[in-house]
Amino acid sequence: MDVCIGRVIKSHGIRGEVVVDPTTDQPEVRFAVGEVLHGTQTGKTHELTIAHVRPHQQRLLITFQEVSDRTTADTLRGTKFFAPVLDDDDDEEGFYDHELEGLTVVCDGAKIGVVSEVTTGPGGTLLQVRLAADQREVLIPFVHAIVPEVDLEHSTVTITPPDGLLDL
Repeated sequence: MDVCIGRVIKSHGIRGEVVVDPTTDQPEVRFAVGEVLHGTQTGKTHELTIAHVRPHQQRLLITFQEVSDRTTADTLRGTKFFAPVLDDDDDEEGFYDHELEGLTVVCDGAKIGVVSEVTTGPGGTLLQVRLAADQREVLIPFVHAIVPEVDLEHSTVTITPPDGLLDL
């Protein structure tokens, strides 16, 4: 199964560099020089070889062998890169986004919604939850104090939100 490992945000400079928001916990492996990235963008597919990569403001600036100017780099905006799941022998308790999406959200023993998306940003990981009662979308920080349990076997996420979090 392939997982999303990053997304092109925009072009950077005039020499074909792009800003990539990595969504992987191993960007040094996924975005190494020489790696061939497989991307999709609104019905198009891209196969791009990394020529140069450098960190920039919690993101990556990447130059691809196939992209030599800003105009071409601009056409990559929104491209999502996918790769197979890495075999990880560590005993870390981590989750891939695709494992969390679709899980039932439980609060005080009641099913209140479903995880519709997982987003990662500078402030951390957020679960986007579609509430069953009114179909509103709320963002819940994916931290142990608020999300103490993820049960993949039973397809549930248990939350203990602070007062008012679900009312926003």
